[in-house]
Amino acid sequence: VVIEPTTLLGELEGLESRGIDPRRNLMISERAHLVMPWHLAEDQVMNQQSVQGENIGTTLRGIGPCYRDKVGRNFAIRAIDLIRPELPERIAQIVDAKNALLRGMSCDGSGTSAAPQLDAGDIAAKAQGWGEQLGPLIGDTTNRLLDELDAGKRLLMEGAQGSLLDIDHGTYPFVTSSNSSGVGISSGSGVPAKWIRHVIGVAKAYSTRVGGGPFPTELNCETGQKIRDLGREYGTTTGRPRRCGWFDAVAVRYTARLGGVDALALMMMDVLAHFDEIQVCVAYDIDGQRVEHFPCDAATLRRAKPIYETHAGWKKDVTGARSLDDLPKLAHRYLARIGELIGVPVQVISVGPDREQTIFVDRQHLR
Repeated sequence: VVIEPTTLLGELEGLESRGIDPRRNLMISERAHLVMPWHLAEDQVMNQQSVQGENIGTTLRGIGPCYRDKVGRNFAIRAIDLIRPELPERIAQIVDAKNALLRGMSCDGSGTSAAPQLDAGDIAAKAQGWGEQLGPLIGDTTNRLLDELDAGKRLLMEGAQGSLLDIDHGTYPFVTSSNSSGVGISSGSGVPAKWIRHVIGVAKAYSTRVGGGPFPTELNCETGQKIRDLGREYGTTTGRPRRCGWFDAVAVRYTARLGGVDALALMMMDVLAHFDEIQVCVAYDIDGQRVEHFPCDAATLRRAKPIYETHAGWKKDVTGARSLDDLPKLAHRYLARIGELIGVPVQVISVGPDREQTIFVDRQHLR
């Protein structure tokens, strides 16, 4: 994981202003890499200079440049570095190199650079403040988790972003910079795979995507806009409209197998209640061939045309449903078919934005 300290501190202060003390239970991994001001600057310059091809969908939060430095190793700052006395000197060395890089990245034809110049002293002062506030929370999370498991405790891991944004197994290059699929559980936490008992895959009852990249079931029409409006599908970070389409069983089956999913949580079922007919992509037509496996490259996926099954819509408000029996029979059929296509049962159903609007089909399976 990578952390932007100012954002994290803002979230902590927001909770504290509501009378919640998150610091009692929060531990920050000493191994976590930090998004530094130079990463934000690099992201901005690279996005402005991107002139070829489709935008990969960066949120301009410095995450990609941070991961580049993590792999490159020479210019990386980790959480543990915030409490080391030599940090100001290290920041000064990095800023010298980064200023030269930014100048080179943003030079125009005349040799003039519009890149922002970073101030090492200012960044070091900020980092000192981060260390004072976050230092007490920094610790060895890997051994803490392993100790808890050895003591018989149970852990709940929660992922972020979609599996198809996984740097190794997603729709490269339209991906994020880390392993956001189930394969990243062990590498991200340090917990060996032998401890993982259940994996719950979370998917929407339709498909969405933010930014560029191939999207076989995308609906560039009134239906797609209707899904977007009903589901309030706008990016939480950027506010950009999400691209919307019908449920893609080929993609979800792939990510479920990839992550070892044994139960599916299907979100936003209330949105589908507004349609007379609902389509589900069960395969692709790629160059005249029926393909049921998800392609590994974006160029092939871009040529994929969805092969749909059409299901009758239930046209009934389900936001008040609290058990499977409260859902219309046509919704039951839809859920059963999704389970068949994905190869794992739907065990959790969301019918609205509130926590109470959740139906657990089989709690025993989820324990």
